[in-house]
Amino acid sequence: MQAPDGALRLCHPRGKKLEAVVGDRVIWRATEDEGVIERVSPRRNQLYRQDETRIKSFAANLDQVLIVLAAEPAFSERFLVRALIACEAAGIRALIALNKADLAQPFAGAWHQLAPYRTMGYATFALALKPHVSDPGGTDFVALERTLQGAATLILGPSGVGKSTLVNRLVPTAAATTGALSRGLKTGTQTTTRTHWYWLGDDKAGALIDSPGFQEFGLYHVAASGLAALMPDFRPYLGQCRFYNCTHTHEPGCAVMAAVDGATGTASIGPSRYRIYADLYAELS
Repeated sequence: MQAPDGALRLCHPRGKKLEAVVGDRVIWRATEDEGVIERVSPRRNQLYRQDETRIKSFAANLDQVLIVLAAEPAFSERFLVRALIACEAAGIRALIALNKADLAQPFAGAWHQLAPYRTMGYATFALALKPHVSDPGGTDFVALERTLQGAATLILGPSGVGKSTLVNRLVPTAAATTGALSRGLKTGTQTTTRTHWYWLGDDKAGALIDSPGFQEFGLYHVAASGLAALMPDFRPYLGQCRFYNCTHTHEPGCAVMAAVDGATGTASIGPSRYRIYADLYAELS
């Protein structure tokens, strides 16, 4: 825990039912060289994933989530969709960054694959985070840096896409901060196993939260009946189906399926997006 004066202190929650996550504001009291968390203040939001057996919390009180992908190897659109749905369910703004812009051919294909998401309104940034490239950071690095200022941003993505490189580029003292934190709390220095909070700038108006990489994103906390409403390209067609309780999977007169097939005049929902929805609906049912 970080006190208002900036001091770091190892704190333990009072009782097994009290859980604090990165970004929480807490009421605590000192106990010799450690502390006890007495209460967690009400959260604005919380981002987490849930599978059949457990819940994994990332952080709370977020302004936005930056989902980092890489052009090579090819990213999983299913991972992206699941992460975006989790952000929509939590009411948190989502941004997308595509790394490895220095690899022209795979990047062009991956950037094209993200076109529907740009159409939906998700801000998308092209990055090239390898130090040897002629445009370090990529063409959109400065724009991304501006977007992160003054906001608490969770960086999310699979392993190996460049999240830690991005954090070190944005927060040059990140490695030193992680080392000092580990020494102060008497823990290891492996940065990929826990979530870290880094202040952006001396004024501490914004922050980056670096999370461990992972490949799966469980959505068992999302109701199947509410899934379509969390997908921006589906929303214009909701309420237009023949049946009020349409699941958009098999019913006649479904406006969503018509938008996929182009029966409305244009195919406004991509086939891959619809397949992911259908699979998710079956999973959550």
